[in-house]
Amino acid sequence: MDGILLRVTGLVAGYAAPVAGPLGFELRRGEILGLAGPNGAGKSTLLKALWGGVKVFGGRVEKAPGLTISHQAQGFDDLRGVPLTGRELLALTGATPVGLPPWLAERLDWRLDRLSGGQLQFLRLWACLATHADIVLLDEPSNNLDRAGVDYLADWLGRAHSDQGIVIVSHDPALIDRVCTRVIEVGVAVEAPRQ
Repeated sequence: MDGILLRVTGLVAGYAAPVAGPLGFELRRGEILGLAGPNGAGKSTLLKALWGGVKVFGGRVEKAPGLTISHQAQGFDDLRGVPLTGRELLALTGATPVGLPPWLAERLDWRLDRLSGGQLQFLRLWACLATHADIVLLDEPSNNLDRAGVDYLADWLGRAHSDQGIVIVSHDPALIDRVCTRVIEVGVAVEAPRQ
């Protein structure tokens, strides 16, 4: 695909019926693409369609051969009673702790259920970002982060990451403006298929 990691053409996605699309774009290494738009436009659904998490009703998602994808979803699983540490989570995902902010690096040996919501969110982000994945998909990455966490994330994303392509869905326009190399507006334009 001539240096293109991902080519999306006329993508329409959803669950029992289409709820989002059509969407089209190409993603190359080093690009950070933002998907912006109103609530209910289907941005998260379209993001899930890129890795196969929802049904594709139309269009195509073409991936470069051997492509690997890392995906950070919104929300948290209930971790109460799960004896997993931050260091173990990073090891499971193949992410390196190098570059973590000091306020989280010093807590890597804590159990995940002992971290604050913001600390856990940042660790989940890091588990996706600091891997060897070709594409990283981030769904509302600034949720639960305080200003220091958002700034650290934005600074890290703002550095050249020529080995990855990143797609971000966010309702934080300041983050989108600060880190994205391109932004696509997603509108509510899907019609259910005719019976």
